[in-house]
Amino acid sequence: MTAWGIEARARLDVQGRRLECACYGPPPGDAPTLVLLHEGLGCVDLWRDVPERLAAETGLGVFAYSRQGYGRSDPVTRPRPLDYMEREARDVLAAVMDAAGLQDVILLGHSDGASIAAAYAGSVSDRRVRGLVLIAPHFFVEAQGFEAIRAAGRDFATGDLRARLARYHDDVVGAFHGWHDAWTDPGFATWSIADAIDHWRVPVLAIQGREDAYGSLAQIEEISTRIYAPFEELILDHCGHAPHLEQPDQTIAAIAAFCARLVRLERADVAVA
Repeated sequence: MTAWGIEARARLDVQGRRLECACYGPPPGDAPTLVLLHEGLGCVDLWRDVPERLAAETGLGVFAYSRQGYGRSDPVTRPRPLDYMEREARDVLAAVMDAAGLQDVILLGHSDGASIAAAYAGSVSDRRVRGLVLIAPHFFVEAQGFEAIRAAGRDFATGDLRARLARYHDDVVGAFHGWHDAWTDPGFATWSIADAIDHWRVPVLAIQGREDAYGSLAQIEEISTRIYAPFEELILDHCGHAPHLEQPDQTIAAIAAFCARLVRLERADVAVA
């Protein structure tokens, strides 16, 4: 169990691995919990002040963790399998939520984390999950995403990306190449988790910037054409791959409004005929 409190930091033992985590706002049992799933090069600290702001503006608990191989969590063995996001969803996420003592949750993922949340909601029957917030999700591979990742590889090799990331990851080489080498593997070109959308049965909010170098609005259109659950979208002009950092006020306001609607629905009395 984590020590829950404002900016409480802890390490979770999950399946024999130590994972860095942080929690904010009310503990499970007092309110639902937003579970933050970071991007392919992210970790707890790279959410910046977003967890604190979300806790303050939603009144919900917020739980963030660094997946294995990221931040201060235990390192991961490389190469990562090409279905590493589906494996995180299928084999790890529920165990993390169990270890943290989470009850009712809203999964909030960014980029790879959004894909993990999407895969979880589409493949795992978990009544704790009340909604999804997907920021810049990936459901399939696009050419522009390949080029952006290759550019990041060049920056890591010859630019300052490695030094910048090293401030946040104990194993910066493992963190970077675990992500980069999977996405640029020729076998990854046919990767798709779009069929997960067909199985969602909870409300969903998707947020994307129009200038996202890693994915186009086709990712959001995939949701709108397939989803059977309530769906909202926020498309931000003059915004790239990280709306929560580039346009935090609009992004957090939209998330807070979505969460408030979910909580009202959960608490509403349902008339019985």
